[in-house]
Amino acid sequence: MRLSYIDYHTCGEPVRIVTAGYPQLTGASILDKRRQAREEHDHLRRAMMLEPRGHDGMYGVIPVQASHPEAAFGVLFTHNEGYSTMCGHATIALCRYAIEQGLVAATAPVTRFSIEAPCGLVRLSCEIEGNKVGDVSFESVPAFVEARDLVVPVPGFGDVVTDIAYGGAYYCILPASRFGLDLMQTPVEEIVAAAGALTDQVRASRRITHPTEPDLGFLYGTIVTDEAGPEQDSFNLCVFAERQIDRSPTGSGVTARMALDHAKGLIPLGQRRRIRSITGGTFTGKVIGPVDFPAASAVTVEVGGRGHLAGEGSFVIEADDPLGHGFSLPKRFAEIAVP
Repeated sequence: MRLSYIDYHTCGEPVRIVTAGYPQLTGASILDKRRQAREEHDHLRRAMMLEPRGHDGMYGVIPVQASHPEAAFGVLFTHNEGYSTMCGHATIALCRYAIEQGLVAATAPVTRFSIEAPCGLVRLSCEIEGNKVGDVSFESVPAFVEARDLVVPVPGFGDVVTDIAYGGAYYCILPASRFGLDLMQTPVEEIVAAAGALTDQVRASRRITHPTEPDLGFLYGTIVTDEAGPEQDSFNLCVFAERQIDRSPTGSGVTARMALDHAKGLIPLGQRRRIRSITGGTFTGKVIGPVDFPAASAVTVEVGGRGHLAGEGSFVIEADDPLGHGFSLPKRFAEIAVP
C-alpha cells in the first residue's frame, strides 16, 4: 500500500497532508467523516504520524469532501493520539496547499476562500506575492470563555488556578507562575509535565459540553504563558493531545487566548497582538467582533502567520511489516506486545 503526501510547516510545526492512497470517507457531515476515520482507518493515521515515518510531534491533514456549501473542501486534522477539531497552524499551511495544488484559483493581491474543519467553517485570506502565497490569515469559528479562575488540585503543584477558553478546541490557559515555574527559565520538560498534569486533572474532574456539537466537548490541552502585558509580544507553550508540544504558537490557542483576554477587558476590538512559540515563530491575533452564538461573549478572532513547503513523497506499507502501521516507544520493555 502507498500513501502520498506533501509536507509543510508553520513556525516549525509540521503539516503532513495526505494526497493519495487514503480511502474515500462517506460520512454525510464532517463530524461523521471524523468518526469514520477514527473507527475504520486509524491505522493509516498511525502510519503517517508515528515512527518510523513520523515522530511523536508529527501533525497531519486528511482532505475530504466538504458538507458545507461555502467550503472549497473539508479537512480532518491528525496528531500522535487522534483527531483535532481545529488547527490554526495547519489552516495557514493549507492556504498554500490549496492554491499550489489548484484546489482554489489564485487571485492577486488576496485570495479568499473557506474550508470546513470539524469545528465549523473557517474563512481564509491569502496574500499573493508574485506567484507565491505569502502571509495567511483566517477568521475563527466562534471563540469564548468556558471558565474563569477555576481551582484545580494538581498533584505536585497544589491548587492551581486556570481559565478555560475555546478557539476551535478547549484549552486551559494560565501563566507558568501558577505552577511556581518560569516559562523562560524552567526546563521545557518540566513545563510539559505540569501542563500535562493539569490537563489530566481537568479531564478527570470536569465535564465540558460544547454549546452546539457534542463531539467538540473535550479539553484538548493546556497553554502555558509568560507574564507579558497585553501591549507586549507574548510567548506561550501549548501542550496538547498526549503531551505533544506544538512548535507553533497554536492557531486555535491564539484564538482562545484572544477571546479570553478580550473577556477580561485586556484586549479591545481591533488590537493586534503577536504571540510567539518555542521556535520563536510568530502568529498575530486580533478580536474582530462579537458573534451571535449560544455562548456568553462569543467573538470572532483573526489569526495570521505563514507556512513553508518542506517536502513531498510517498510512503510504502508492506503487508508483512509488523510495524508498518506505526509505533510509539514504550515506557518499559514489559509493555511490548509479544505475539
